[in-house]
Amino acid sequence: MSSRAFSRIKNRIKFVFAAWRQPRARLWTAAALVALGFLVALEVAARHYGIPGPITTQTREVIFPPKSGFLLYAGMALMMVVLTRRQRFIAVGAAIGIDLIVLVVRWAAGIKVTEGHPFGNGALWVMLGCVVIAVTRRTGRERALLLKGVGLGLLLVAGRKTGDAWLHITAKTRPVVLDQYMATADQALGNPSWLVGRIVRATGPAGAHVLDYVYVQLAVASVVVALYQLRHVAAERRFPSHHLVRTFLVVGLLGPGIYMIYPVVGPIFAYGVDGGQWAVANLWPETAPPISTPHAMPFDEITPRNCMPSLHTAWATVIFLHSRKGPRILRFAGTFWLIATLGATLGFGYHYGVDLVAGVVFALTIEAAMRSLARGWDRSGIQLVAHGTTVFAALLVTYRYLPMEMARYPLVFGPLLILAMGSVIIGYMRTTRVWEPKAAPGRQLEPQPELV
Repeated sequence: MSSRAFSRIKNRIKFVFAAWRQPRARLWTAAALVALGFLVALEVAARHYGIPGPITTQTREVIFPPKSGFLLYAGMALMMVVLTRRQRFIAVGAAIGIDLIVLVVRWAAGIKVTEGHPFGNGALWVMLGCVVIAVTRRTGRERALLLKGVGLGLLLVAGRKTGDAWLHITAKTRPVVLDQYMATADQALGNPSWLVGRIVRATGPAGAHVLDYVYVQLAVASVVVALYQLRHVAAERRFPSHHLVRTFLVVGLLGPGIYMIYPVVGPIFAYGVDGGQWAVANLWPETAPPISTPHAMPFDEITPRNCMPSLHTAWATVIFLHSRKGPRILRFAGTFWLIATLGATLGFGYHYGVDLVAGVVFALTIEAAMRSLARGWDRSGIQLVAHGTTVFAALLVTYRYLPMEMARYPLVFGPLLILAMGSVIIGYMRTTRVWEPKAAPGRQLEPQPELV
């Protein structure tokens, strides 16, 4: 009996090592280790600056009210693409049941929810429970599929926590900002933030509420599109080679790195009342800033330096791209979310127009890279990514070192900015159109002789 058990253990170990030697298994293992190392490093850095890191904030939401219950349920929805219809029903029921129990316990204990949402803990509990089930009750491909589903949902949530911690770090580590350079360069586009800001104020509370909802729930919108793309995972028992969530997460991973080398707080803070004593003047959105030589300016240690590039614009662009192959209502929703996000980023004074241009180029370049990675790199993919990277770098250099020229010659630099962005858009459209699989031509029947 003992020799048989030892042989069984030995065979299982051989199976694990054989599976690990597969290229995709090694890739997933490496990605998981890199993600874990990044989260631990960010947790340590956040603690160093006296703020909770992403691991701490996510762990707290197991019991305490989550910052966004909608995001947790969106993450659970992503996880459920790997479940059968019956399992989805059980998962949703369990999540709602846990939330009701937590709600009753808080009510009985007299605990009032003053921050965050009173729901969402149940969704997190269900995702963590699926991890336990995958490890203890699943084997082989079924275990890997369930873990991928849970990982997808938790990565969406962890991405939000990571972003929050990173934004705090940018405020602590970048004491000066480059808003004067951005505002000066924005003269080439006609100061769109000031224009759209006045339009949003003219629409009153109704327009502001709609745009605010679109701006805040961008991650939930991405999940809606992703669920459509991943609707066949449960039946096919595998994920497609490329989908929205992959690009969405990479945008969120790489974008904050640009914040550190190009810290900008936005017009409502640098030129508006929200900036307080740190603002240049209270000009936004009524009065466009005058053209003068820009300088780096000190700012507080609270406001995130999260303008360059506009990641909300980048994410909305990714949603728009991935909604193009959906039904008409999904295409309409993707278009609406992109337009409304652009309006919100400008109209609320969170970004300059040049931020949005950089955000579009940033999104298309990453999307092209992710699609090339999924289908295999070739000359067209390398050229497209290289072109997008070059244009993005050129935009940053131009904003930083030629803002006065951009302000003095708007009829030259304004069209050049649009042409630079347009070149990446057109290049992406032409290249990806060639990548699309061609439909096989229908077989033509040869004429048959007729009996007379």
